[in-house]
Amino acid sequence: MHKQWILMALLGTGIGASSMAGSAWAQEGEGTLPRSRADIDDIQSLQRGARNFMNYCSGCHSLKYLRYNRMAKDLEITPSELEANLMFTSNMPFDTINSSMPADAEGWFGKQPPDLSLIARARSVDYIEAYLKGFYVDKTRPWGVNNKVLPGTSMPFVLADLQGRLTPEEYDRFVRDTANFLDYAGEPVKAKRQSLGIFVTLFLLVFFGFAYMLKKEYWKDVH
Repeated sequence: MHKQWILMALLGTGIGASSMAGSAWAQEGEGTLPRSRADIDDIQSLQRGARNFMNYCSGCHSLKYLRYNRMAKDLEITPSELEANLMFTSNMPFDTINSSMPADAEGWFGKQPPDLSLIARARSVDYIEAYLKGFYVDKTRPWGVNNKVLPGTSMPFVLADLQGRLTPEEYDRFVRDTANFLDYAGEPVKAKRQSLGIFVTLFLLVFFGFAYMLKKEYWKDVH
């Protein structure tokens, strides 16, 4: 998180854009979205998020722009762990992450479950976390639930069983890890880009200081 605040202060972009996206999508439901505490630099969180996604989300949703072997490399997952615990829809590490949902799933849910590769970039990590926490009982809906962030959602509450087994703090971490992983999936180079952006910005600031002092030296006799 410290890197993100530095980047926001120096560049004035990135996090601000994410906040605007979160505020815009918050208009679908109730109020302003709470800020997520997800950290793209937290490898352990991303590993847990990958586990969460593959076990609870990949049955319906794909990540068609992310390959298994790229995920394993970035998240420091060994090939044996990848094959045993995360590869449910393919046995080829170079395959993209596809769902096991049949093509006619629109008849079950009212619409085909979307690919989630870019969901964090489109709607923000804040939105994902708030959405996963926003389900409530609504007997008028086909699945018996509705969502405060996205009213009329066609998605069932797939995490319902966890609320009886996890403490509120554990459930919050589960959701945050999942949102964090989807943030990574939308831009696997994000953490490196942010680190590089900070370095480049600091370099330019130092270079500007030297250039300014050189200019003063050249022009001191003129004034």
